[in-house]
Amino acid sequence: MNEWYSIKNIDEIDSPALVIYPERVKQNITLALQMIGDANKLRPHVKTNKIAEVCKLMMDAGITKFKCATIAEAEMLAQIDAKDILLAYQPVGPKIERLIKLVKAYPNTTFSCLIDNEETALQLSNICERNGVLLPIFIDVNTGMNRTGIVPQKVMNLLQTIKGYKGIQIAGLQAYDGHIRDSDLVVRQAKSDEAFKSIELLWQQASTLLQHSLQIVMGGTPTFPTHVHRAHVECSPGTFVFWDWGYKHALPDEPFEYAALLISRVISIIDEQTICTDLGHKSVAAENPLPRVHFLNAPGAVPTAQSEEHLVLQVPAGNQYKPGDVLYGVPVHICPTVALYDTAYVIENSSMVDSWKVISRNRSINI
Repeated sequence: MNEWYSIKNIDEIDSPALVIYPERVKQNITLALQMIGDANKLRPHVKTNKIAEVCKLMMDAGITKFKCATIAEAEMLAQIDAKDILLAYQPVGPKIERLIKLVKAYPNTTFSCLIDNEETALQLSNICERNGVLLPIFIDVNTGMNRTGIVPQKVMNLLQTIKGYKGIQIAGLQAYDGHIRDSDLVVRQAKSDEAFKSIELLWQQASTLLQHSLQIVMGGTPTFPTHVHRAHVECSPGTFVFWDWGYKHALPDEPFEYAALLISRVISIIDEQTICTDLGHKSVAAENPLPRVHFLNAPGAVPTAQSEEHLVLQVPAGNQYKPGDVLYGVPVHICPTVALYDTAYVIENSSMVDSWKVISRNRSINI
């Protein structure tokens, strides 16, 4: 019997390849909306999918707010008339001018970005004012990720300094808590609650200082279930649309299913228990140690070595593998894997029916 992932016309797809199952994508979107209870509280991060058609599926489900990491991702969203786009990245250097060009090119879309220091805020404000733009900003707060952001104790001083800047308008606080990823939801919830205390206090103080209520953006894939009950919080998971092996096994409480896979083929039989496939570094995210991919139709295959165009697998004795056999793989980390492909093939009713461009894998589209 064919499994859900089997593709009847697989011979029409050269490998390695990225394939997407839209019905499963839509199911994952529905699950996320059910978990959060209100589409206005969901601001998906599009860094995972980078595909306009996938973002349209989210918009069709009632989602209007998005988060992204690059100018290209922001432009992709604007091209499909997304209403509210947060660039979850502090623009510096040429990115500031590119962001302003984007704002002016798509006046019907509300753009915003992150800020975590006075110097960048002043530079951004001056350029916005010079261009006749008033840009909403979110203060990037570091609650323990230690990647970007200002520590909570210094936020109010920053707000006091920049609140009068004419080219920017303080819209909210953003705190990415990706360091909280315990498998036990009870432990994850406790750590999330502790981290949120400082954000809640800042929200109260900042709203009083600025005399308007601020929005809070928190909750990537691991933590967004811990924030769904909080007022004024928009959650921004991204991986949920496709899901991957890493989160499937690290976050057993989250109900999402695989909706994007990798197609690979056996290219050589080395010996009775060793085969080689065409899924090299260039075809699956390589930042994790082996195994970087798990094959649904070859659960006993264990990756032992990988190079740019080759993945060597140890397989059980007595196997019947031969050159050309197709393997369906789930990457450990789907987000950077998607970025390795120009095109994704669309699978419906067990057949490849279309292809979607991974349009924002590049650093720029037009702007």
